[in-house]
Amino acid sequence: MKASSIPNHESTFRQTGIDSSGTKFILTEETVNISDKVGGKITLVDCRREVADDSYFLSEEHEKERIVLHHTAGYLKGDIAQLSRRGTEVSVPFVISRSGHIYNLWKSKYWSYHLGPGAVGGNTYGSQRSIGIELSNIGFLRKKTGGLLHTMYGLDDIYCTEAETAYYQKLPSAYRGEVYYAKFTSAQYNALVMLLRYLTTRFKIPRTLVSPEKRFKVFGTSEEAQNFKGICSHVNFRASGKWDIGPAFEWDRVAKGLKMGQ
Repeated sequence: MKASSIPNHESTFRQTGIDSSGTKFILTEETVNISDKVGGKITLVDCRREVADDSYFLSEEHEKERIVLHHTAGYLKGDIAQLSRRGTEVSVPFVISRSGHIYNLWKSKYWSYHLGPGAVGGNTYGSQRSIGIELSNIGFLRKKTGGLLHTMYGLDDIYCTEAETAYYQKLPSAYRGEVYYAKFTSAQYNALVMLLRYLTTRFKIPRTLVSPEKRFKVFGTSEEAQNFKGICSHVNFRASGKWDIGPAFEWDRVAKGLKMGQ
């Protein structure tokens, strides 16, 4: 899908509530207080299957010690479909669309296996004690003849041209084998900061970001992963096979937003 077509794609989901698999969701906006020193409110879009189903998360409560940022490597309708697959127990409570809408798939006090097999510190232990947030973003891109950038889903899935630099970032050197990465939107950053302010306040999670030298590296030991309290990303737990939140993500922008909320 072309990056320029994504706004219409997301708008259609807001209007119909139908994901890429044809499943219907009931979308209901809910505004809640952030309740930190700055205060303010955040609007969440409650996103529940029309036919009730809670098989993609576990209704068990555990203390939350950290927030893990992901990107979906997809587009919103497919993101919702993938994260609500029956019986998978692989999901996250929040998905932030490129428009900045925050979709709440299930209560954040519960959990699901969002870190994945082989996660440093343990998939079960780490997933139970963290809150996953997915930002809708296609991830890495690859260049083909003619200056076109395509997604991991094939040469024909053109995302943008190399001239459309507003949509992607080219790295000076490869990160996990890839050079081109899709950018996130300003609306996503704004929504993410508000959501982080809300969640860190509600669950008493420190607003400590993983240190700059560690932002794109794996935790060195299980103890380091289990002892970290704050905000990190998926790549901190997985040595291979994952790129999120990725090098196009502006950590300093989030840090600045969170500092204003302290």
